[in-house]
Amino acid sequence: MANSILEIHPEHGREYSLEGLYLRQNLRTQLGDSTQPYVYANFITSLDGRIAIPEDNKGLVVPNAISNPRDWRLFQELAIQADVILSSGRYLRDYAEDRAQEILRVYDDPGLADLADWRRNQGLPLHPAIAIISASLDFPIPPTLIEGERQVVVLTTQNAPTKRKQALAAQGLQVLIAGDESVTGDSAVDALRKNGYRLIYSAAGPRVLHLLLAASVLNRLYLTFAARILGGTPFSSILEGQLLSIPADFSLQHLYLDPHAPGPGGQLFTAYDCITSS
Repeated sequence: MANSILEIHPEHGREYSLEGLYLRQNLRTQLGDSTQPYVYANFITSLDGRIAIPEDNKGLVVPNAISNPRDWRLFQELAIQADVILSSGRYLRDYAEDRAQEILRVYDDPGLADLADWRRNQGLPLHPAIAIISASLDFPIPPTLIEGERQVVVLTTQNAPTKRKQALAAQGLQVLIAGDESVTGDSAVDALRKNGYRLIYSAAGPRVLHLLLAASVLNRLYLTFAARILGGTPFSSILEGQLLSIPADFSLQHLYLDPHAPGPGGQLFTAYDCITSS
């Protein structure tokens, strides 16, 4: 099969097309009859742990050496299944300065147009909601975020600036309290649950992953390993923050070999279930 993906685990030797690889997992089946949300995250990393490195005056960004359309397709297949996508104030600041990956206008890419049909066939709104995590509320609102029917939620703290909360609410954003001094993972997930969001996708960075793991609310971690070593400092890895009080243990659920990108060594698509999630 030309341009195919090879399954290594849990079965070995089966070939799949790239398109639909993660849609076939249909994460909604993970919800079952439980009232608890299902939380998952995704990163692409080099073999030496780089998810972001400096680029000119743009700060830390996903390295061009590992970023590729094939991984991006699967990133969007995960995003499109969600009820709500976790983002951050930092992402919106980067977005305003044109140095962030596009997660707000998915269907502008003709190669992803079929994902709109997938959501319609599932009886879901055209766009997943967006939840912005921010204690300071210091971020701009892109017009594309509040145009149309997309739901936008802000997860902030009890002590966040009152006037800024009121201004965001006046723009049509739903402001939810998810902590006192800082947003916590369990409070954020519980606030989203109470508002009807059950399938939660973290498209945010390593600090948001830390708060999810620290609260033991992450269920699954998707990692793409590009078979390249980059080096260089400074850099970001998939997790940033204090040492976890209890290590987060994972079990491998899916492993696929993609020999076609981003270089001659290809990349591995992996999915791990978090054993310590509550």
